[in-house]
Amino acid sequence: MLRVRGLARVSSCGLSPRAAPRPAISISRTRTAAGFGLRWRAMGSASAYTTSCDKLLFRQLFEGESCTYTYLLADVSHPDKPAVLIDPVDKTVDRDLSLVRELGLKLIYAINTHVHADHVTGTGLIKGEVPGVKSVISKASNARADCFIKAGEKIHFGDLFLEVRATPGHTQGCVTYVTGDGPGQPQPRMAFTGDALLIRGCGRTDFQGGSSLQLYQSVHSQIFTLPKDTLVYPAHDYKGFTVSSVGEELLYNPRLSKDEKTFKSIMENLNLSYPKMIDVAVPANLVCGLQDSSAKPAKAASN
Repeated sequence: MLRVRGLARVSSCGLSPRAAPRPAISISRTRTAAGFGLRWRAMGSASAYTTSCDKLLFRQLFEGESCTYTYLLADVSHPDKPAVLIDPVDKTVDRDLSLVRELGLKLIYAINTHVHADHVTGTGLIKGEVPGVKSVISKASNARADCFIKAGEKIHFGDLFLEVRATPGHTQGCVTYVTGDGPGQPQPRMAFTGDALLIRGCGRTDFQGGSSLQLYQSVHSQIFTLPKDTLVYPAHDYKGFTVSSVGEELLYNPRLSKDEKTFKSIMENLNLSYPKMIDVAVPANLVCGLQDSSAKPAKAASN
């Protein structure tokens, strides 16, 4: 197995205003020989989704101004308790690192799903606060980072790993991170979809090299081909939803459940306003976020 800048490499062979009500999420801890594992359950659905993994510690964190989710995953069965953060935000770096310390974790990677246009990534600040942490982004994003990943590669933390799937269309460099398949990995699997697939929606495709047809093909070939019980964790939600599944989005996503032609028409007629943070966020995120540790998080520009 090859090593690419700290990552294990394997060969690669690719909103609706009336969204359906989401079930509540029940989270409990299960004590194991390795410590505490997580078991969480979507209640009230016809087929409740459950997953458990004795090794995995999982936290879903939220930044309110940009409605961004940051995800913390760690292998608590490993002596070092190695951890990764997915899509950290500059405004909540102190909160996130405080949680990492409280839980006794060793943060090794700060990962982005793409070059965000609505907030500044926290990876630059994290690297300044925690020596040894490596920033990760897709090679196709043309951004600065310590590690560049592409489809088919794996990001290991302890005995757990994330599989990289290329899902361009919102931007050219979008990727989806999917928990591993096999013994000792979380089941059902978890897909961290960035802006490619949102709960009952998807990211816009009218800037940063976006393409509605490419996004449609990416989601259908790389996400919708996952098992239907795969849990979907997006980078954003604007209505209070926290998690969906591949099966739910195949049925109820008002955009991506349609045929390709209809989807293209929907995306071309969204008439969205110019992103208020894009002129601040994109330049900063192309260089791994704020590089000056004394700099303050960027404020959102007014509409």
